[in-house]
Amino acid sequence: MKSVKKVQNLCSVIPKIGRRSILVLTAILALLGGCSGPALTDYSEREPKLVPEDFFNGELSARGVVKDMSGEVIRTFDADISASWDQSGVGTLDEEFRFDDGEVQTRIWTLTPSATGDSFHAEAGDVTEPGTMRWSGNSINMNYVLRIAYGDGTLDVRMDDWMYLVTPDTLINQTTMSKWGVDVGELLLVIQKK
Repeated sequence: MKSVKKVQNLCSVIPKIGRRSILVLTAILALLGGCSGPALTDYSEREPKLVPEDFFNGELSARGVVKDMSGEVIRTFDADISASWDQSGVGTLDEEFRFDDGEVQTRIWTLTPSATGDSFHAEAGDVTEPGTMRWSGNSINMNYVLRIAYGDGTLDVRMDDWMYLVTPDTLINQTTMSKWGVDVGELLLVIQKK
């Protein structure tokens, strides 16, 4: 009976604070709830363990799709990646992407180890806001801003990269692309060691 009284009391307050305020508050809470996602540590016990220096070493190949904001596949691609590490632990990923419309993109990533050794500072020529690559268990997360061709100009798009090692030689990469906090597309690809 006490819970019924509490609900009645709450309902009597709604007209005083306004239904519009309640709707705004509900929308804000829904948006905040939508911002939460998996934490990298959620994958800490997952196998096989992903060690970036081991997987991204030597020759790799990739195949994937680009989706627009509605989820429709708008492009497909394949890629070759040549990966290496120098004596000081700095990694280089030399990538060449070939799209189904004939476009070819190249990108050279430089992965510099952090002072603590638990992450890499990740930068490339078309990356306007470098990212930090972190890993745990079988997963990597990297968030950065990529400059892409758009119409007659360019557009800076936030990339939220999640990579999952599913076998010692196969990694699945899912990247959400967003602008001003709104998802505008997605990349899905499989990377395999040759």
